[in-house]
Amino acid sequence: MNYRKIIAWAAVFTMLAAFTGCGKEEASETFEDITSVSVVSDQEETSASDETSEITKTAETETKKSSETSKAVKTEVKSDKKTTAKAEVTSVVKTSNSGESSSSGGSENSGNNGSPENNQQPVSTKSPESPQIPTVTMTDVPEKTYDAEITFDETVSADGVNVRTDGSVVSITAGGDYIVRGSSSNGQIYVDTAAEEKVEITLDNIDISYGEGPAILINEAKKCVIKLADGSVNYLRDGGNDKVNDGVIFSNDTLRIKGGGYLEINAGNAHGIASDDDVIIESGEYLINSIKSGIFAHDDITVNGGELTIFGGTNGIKSKGTVNINGGTSLVCGGVKEEKSSVYAAAGLYYRGGCLYAAGNAVTPPSETPDPYIVVNWTKGAAADSTVGFVLGGTEFASLTPKNPFKCVMMLAPDILIGDVFTPVLDGEGQGDFTVEEGQNLYVID
Repeated sequence: MNYRKIIAWAAVFTMLAAFTGCGKEEASETFEDITSVSVVSDQEETSASDETSEITKTAETETKKSSETSKAVKTEVKSDKKTTAKAEVTSVVKTSNSGESSSSGGSENSGNNGSPENNQQPVSTKSPESPQIPTVTMTDVPEKTYDAEITFDETVSADGVNVRTDGSVVSITAGGDYIVRGSSSNGQIYVDTAAEEKVEITLDNIDISYGEGPAILINEAKKCVIKLADGSVNYLRDGGNDKVNDGVIFSNDTLRIKGGGYLEINAGNAHGIASDDDVIIESGEYLINSIKSGIFAHDDITVNGGELTIFGGTNGIKSKGTVNINGGTSLVCGGVKEEKSSVYAAAGLYYRGGCLYAAGNAVTPPSETPDPYIVVNWTKGAAADSTVGFVLGGTEFASLTPKNPFKCVMMLAPDILIGDVFTPVLDGEGQGDFTVEEGQNLYVID
């Protein structure tokens, strides 16, 4: 009998443990019920034992339900946390499929089973209202360094290497980067690199005249670049009677000019810019006045950009090779002689972009152009200092005032379209309306 009572009391304590979380009243009532069942007579022991067995089963069932309820609550809370985290980092992190579902054991961290998904590191998320902004440290861009800084002031001085000075003439003797400043009424920059190295000369507000030849003479250099410093205003003049080195800027090799500054050239000897090889204009603003051609090259002349205004005494632009207009805006005027042109290209004029407005006694028409182009001839010619306007569709795109008499003008521009109306204007008076057709549009005005 005592043994059976012990079993009954064990059942009681089991039920008490199961119902601890259900409230004091509920536990008390259950305890009273079980107590009354436990103090039975010997005749009722068997019945009590059966009842106790049923109560024990009931307690175990309730315990199991409580455990499953607790697990369900945990799983639901975990699911909500994952949904929130996924929403916060959806554009940053690709969540694996295994990370979106709970583990079979129901715990939040199932441990590493060797799969890539379980090896995935946890993602740290921040509230969208208070994003973490990275600190960016700005580093100053270092100033360009030069091999030498050259300063003209009637005489010339140089601070650096690969330069030699002699009175008002400075010689650059090796490849490198050089910057030139100051003014001189009789100064020259002379480049002679025996190893044919690359030289870049930056003009930074200079005003140089040289009475015995070119203001800049590139005698020998594999490549020579003249750069106009951004915002700078530069002036170059030449003089004398040098028929070999016949430009204010003269190069025996290919010459490239670029930059964000302004350059005015006044040629008292012959050409403005001249080269025995190629001349390439990349960028910059130019005004060239010359006794002979504004730009002259034994090989090719290429304009890729920039703004050029040229007043040539013979030709505006002359090449013994090709002239290539790829960009920029060029206003070119030729000279007084009957046979001289605003643009002369012995091997052909090739137009691929940009704008060219030309006025002279003759002109080389383009050998290649993607757009229609316009040429106007005045049989009686026009006087020097007459202003000619290029009006297309009622809009004046450019005007020129040549210093010499002229007979023809040419317009190359991407704005010219088939069906447009072109009106040449001379000294404010329209010279008739012409409808643009494909290819060359040649208009003759008596």
